[in-house]
Amino acid sequence: VQLQASGGGLVQAGGSLRLSCAAYGGAFSTYGMAWFRQAPGNEREFVACIHRNGWTKYYADSVKGRFTVSRDDAKNMVYLQMNSLKPGDTADYYCAKILDRATMSSSFSVDDIESWGKGTLVTVSS
Repeated sequence: VQLQASGGGLVQAGGSLRLSCAAYGGAFSTYGMAWFRQAPGNEREFVACIHRNGWTKYYADSVKGRFTVSRDDAKNMVYLQMNSLKPGDTADYYCAKILDRATMSSSFSVDDIESWGKGTLVTVSS
């Protein structure tokens, strides 16, 4: 599976962005997807994930209530709608295919990921 994220950019605090991730190859509707982010000098951290069923979702506490993950299986796409952005949300954002054996939770780590797309940079100015 190849993944390609897009939609990053510069936004003021309080603003919104929607990230998109296109998946190529594989049976997209059969696997879960996740978003991670990595700020300079920090480890890559879990942001959100969505089950293949489309309605089971988990979020990191830091983004709960502000970010929404969704998917469109007809287009092989997964999205991350980010509202009320804060400077602390500044990071490279990565979409990822979840390992089939992984159990969906808000405690995902990089060890639960089978493949990564390239990051898309989100910069939130104060």
